[in-house]
Amino acid sequence: MLKDFNASTLRLQTPHSGYHWDGGDRRFFEGWYFRVTLPDIRQTFAFMYSIEDPIGGQFYSGGGAQILGPNDEYLCRTFRDASQFWGWKQALGLGHWRQATTSRLPRLLEPDLFEQQVQEGYQVTTTWHQGKLLDPGSGNSAFWRYQTQPIYGWGAPSKPQQSTAGWLSQFQIFEPGWQILMAHGLATGWIDWNGQRYEFTEAPAYSEKNWGGSFPQKWFWYNCNAFDNEPDLALTAGGGRRQVLAWMEEVAMVGVHHRGQFYEFVPWNGIVRWRVNPWGYWWMSAQNGEYAIELIGATDLPGTPLRAPTHNGLVFCCRDTMQGYLTLKLWRLNNLGWDKNRSNQRRRLILEATSSLCGLEIGGGPWEGPWISA
Repeated sequence: MLKDFNASTLRLQTPHSGYHWDGGDRRFFEGWYFRVTLPDIRQTFAFMYSIEDPIGGQFYSGGGAQILGPNDEYLCRTFRDASQFWGWKQALGLGHWRQATTSRLPRLLEPDLFEQQVQEGYQVTTTWHQGKLLDPGSGNSAFWRYQTQPIYGWGAPSKPQQSTAGWLSQFQIFEPGWQILMAHGLATGWIDWNGQRYEFTEAPAYSEKNWGGSFPQKWFWYNCNAFDNEPDLALTAGGGRRQVLAWMEEVAMVGVHHRGQFYEFVPWNGIVRWRVNPWGYWWMSAQNGEYAIELIGATDLPGTPLRAPTHNGLVFCCRDTMQGYLTLKLWRLNNLGWDKNRSNQRRRLILEATSSLCGLEIGGGPWEGPWISA
């Protein structure tokens, strides 16, 4: 099961799938996000892993595992020993042990061996995800074991997969780097959440990562691949204020996979606009030479505070819900070409979709009022 990297899986592997740490002692973090959505019961599990200053011995050295579970419930465990983390350099594969009976160096284990030898920890690859977390203070727990079939990486499935931030992301000039690893996949297995077992077959799955020496100052994010009556549709969109060498910039992007096609809206092929409230409302509009898109996200839920790696370690600095409302509209433009000053070009609606299972997030700050693109 752990060696099933077939031709299809390798073809969909994105750039930056491997672990980025170069062994140096500069301030460094890497974080991963894995989501499984259960549309039949309108619930989501989001797993968030991170490692900071992996060289060890530093004030913030260590890792974390967070889960946003049913009804936006939350579980977090920290892993202070950075030496118990492992990550593959050339492909997606990582894990961290908090308690284990084996004296061997941490590495990917066969599922049954992991179950026997690791009392608390996780391991994940492109096609396999397994772990267990136990919080003795609250008595809360999570156990999970499932396999994933990738459907979309990042880009048209028939072409080489793309870097989310463009080809320049191969150089460490953006802080942080960001990569969607799998825009859409199908997960089969089970998750036990505080004693309640959730079994699923071909449930929508998603994964992404970020890495570098600093987190964005401020950001927002959408993610959804469980739409009403549109099983072959996946959206990831977001924006942030990030560091580029010695200056800061505000950027945003939208990516849509639908029935084998990839629709990308990024600063280098068009224009992206947004208006995002401190909480409750997310609006984006984007246009390139051929298509235009509008996204409206909303929630009346309070959301759940989550931790993220920062200069001050793993601290609460963002808020999420996995039960946001989303409306997506996609248009094909006429053949006049893209012109940012021609906002009313003739266009034909080719896709309209809704969901009540959209992941919505705001992070960083300050959020004193709506964030409106320049």
